[in-house]
Amino acid sequence: MGELFSYGFFEGPSTLNPTCSSFVTEGTVCLPPVQIPFYFSLRQNLFDGIPDTHIALAAPVLAYWLLSFVFYCLDISGWRWLDKYRIHDSEEVKSRNLATPWEVARAVLFQHATQTVLGLAWLAESPEISVARCQSEMEALGRTLIWVARRLLGEETGMMFLELRGPGITHWLYWWGIPAAQILFALFIVDTWQYFLHRLMHTNRYLYKKIHSVHHRLYVPYAFGALYNHPFEGFLLDSAGAAFAESLSHLSVRQTIFLFAFSTCKTVDDHCGYSLPFDPFQMMSGNNADYHDIHHQAVGIKSNFSQPFFVHWDVLLGTRMTRKDIQDRRNKVKKS
Repeated sequence: MGELFSYGFFEGPSTLNPTCSSFVTEGTVCLPPVQIPFYFSLRQNLFDGIPDTHIALAAPVLAYWLLSFVFYCLDISGWRWLDKYRIHDSEEVKSRNLATPWEVARAVLFQHATQTVLGLAWLAESPEISVARCQSEMEALGRTLIWVARRLLGEETGMMFLELRGPGITHWLYWWGIPAAQILFALFIVDTWQYFLHRLMHTNRYLYKKIHSVHHRLYVPYAFGALYNHPFEGFLLDSAGAAFAESLSHLSVRQTIFLFAFSTCKTVDDHCGYSLPFDPFQMMSGNNADYHDIHHQAVGIKSNFSQPFFVHWDVLLGTRMTRKDIQDRRNKVKKS
């Protein structure tokens, strides 16, 4: 086994298998021994006795309550230095919200139970994980690379380029480029799904009154209220959206673990009630806790529909509102 692969980054990306005379050999490709990057495990399941599909379903639930607990600890800490980062004070949370903490917790627990049951029916077990499978898939990718290079660069130039860079490009695409593109595409699908359905629930009076208004009973959001929704909304926006993103992006089960946990943490963070300059989730884009808080206020309820990752749909479709926009609107009212 040690002769077939080694752990760590790929070294010498243009180095061929000693048994190969060139990258393209008799209509197929000849690659170096498989180099396993640091993030990948050849274990069939990450934890003995627990299928990866079960980890994919447990990860968002654990992430939700663990991160919510962190923000709850900040809420009750009494640390004065946090006051400047609070979007609303504690008394405002108690006085303006229409749902009790128990009602919120009960609704979230119901959604977690529902999404877990649906996930058990949706997710399929991982195919066999082995060096041989990786090698076979990389060879298939190499053949696709040959086809692309010949059409983009021409037969002679394409083959010369692949003899120099073919093995390294194949390795990078297989282990880094394609997996990253799949995750980014999944994030785009989630954002697109949630933007248009979220906007519909605000523009359609029936949907807002009967369904989405439940979430807006939390006028002042807080972390463990992130998934406080009507059950139908929880299924449609969150569970179905995540399932479609996983399916359309062709994610592996382990990529799905990351997607579910990451999107859950981002959603919790967007409702945390703090504008923290050192929060990595709030640093990744303008779609953060302060941005979403505007949407929960009367002045911004018809704006800032984007969630949970980026703000491109709000920007492109003219539904973005910032704190500066709010202040400008107030100044106009004063002048008039």
